[in-house]
Amino acid sequence: MSNIFRGRSTGQDGAELHGEVRYPFYIKTPIIIIGLYLLFYIAWLLQDVIVPFAFAGLLAILLNPVFNFFVTRKINKIVSIVLTILLAVLVLGVVMFFLSAQIAQFGQMLPQLEQKSLSLIHDLQEWLTTQFGISTEKQMSMAKDAMNGSKAYIGKTLDTLVGMLTFFVLIPLYIFLLLLYKPLILNFIYEVFEEDNEEQVAEILQETKSAVQSYIVGLLIETLIIAVLNSAALLLLGVKYAVLLGVIGAILNLIPYIGGIVAIGLPVLMSLITGDSLTTPLLIVAAYTLIQFADNNIIVPRVVSSKVSVNALISILIVLLGGRLWGVSGMFLSIPFVAVLKIIFDRIEGLKPWGKLLGDKMPEDAPKEVVN
Repeated sequence: MSNIFRGRSTGQDGAELHGEVRYPFYIKTPIIIIGLYLLFYIAWLLQDVIVPFAFAGLLAILLNPVFNFFVTRKINKIVSIVLTILLAVLVLGVVMFFLSAQIAQFGQMLPQLEQKSLSLIHDLQEWLTTQFGISTEKQMSMAKDAMNGSKAYIGKTLDTLVGMLTFFVLIPLYIFLLLLYKPLILNFIYEVFEEDNEEQVAEILQETKSAVQSYIVGLLIETLIIAVLNSAALLLLGVKYAVLLGVIGAILNLIPYIGGIVAIGLPVLMSLITGDSLTTPLLIVAAYTLIQFADNNIIVPRVVSSKVSVNALISILIVLLGGRLWGVSGMFLSIPFVAVLKIIFDRIEGLKPWGKLLGDKMPEDAPKEVVN
């Protein structure tokens, strides 16, 4: 007890550790678990504020070279920020204009799609009655129960739509302020740490910026390639709204491992509704499977040239946890977030084992008795 008051404690080897108090494992572990629980609970409560800010931070890092380009041309700082944001909005507008024709045609086809959907549902009801003896009344009752249970999800969808409208207002504002106050924020980060760690902090910031930029640029290039491949495959198979579905599939592909599965379901469903044969849906599955194989083994390793590689196990876990915490937004943000964490862990001596756990590099000097 006296050692604690003197600001020192004795280690396992009997040596005194000045200025450090070591708590037993059964005390530290519950404190860490409670702290993590409070951290994620607060993150869940404040998601309407944190999620737009996180997206804005990633986009601000991505747009920083464009902003620096305008600044080096002796353009006023505020004008440079406005030009940078307008250029990003212009690129997004060009993409939306390119898809507008397909979206308009899809809206005109809604009555026909509804009629075809009702016909398919009727055929499905007859098949269930014939094969399993489930009466139509029982099927309607089950469908009604499912609809009642889905009201909460409909409410969440409406909240998401409102949130998206909020995003379009908040994200440009956040980007503007982050670029404007960039020197203030970076100076704060440097001053928080001791002078002896300035070089280490600079290295972490530089690698974080490079990793995020290369990761996002790589994802955009990958998305463009996948959109072209998806659209070309659907056009060859004669699927309606091939370009629209191909682009949507490429965007969903940004969600690691999970988005690709959902992306296959959309054109298959469209083919079932608009066609009368099962051949086309099967060919769509085959084509998308081939594209996914090429994406995972050729495109991602060569195009998504992130300096930080996160192994597949951690990627799947973090994507699912991100979806549980912040929904679809959490799935998009999870991988860059873990990449930044890995950069930090790799630079701090006590956290290096965690950085190795997140990475995909297998240890060469692991003890054989432990591995076995």
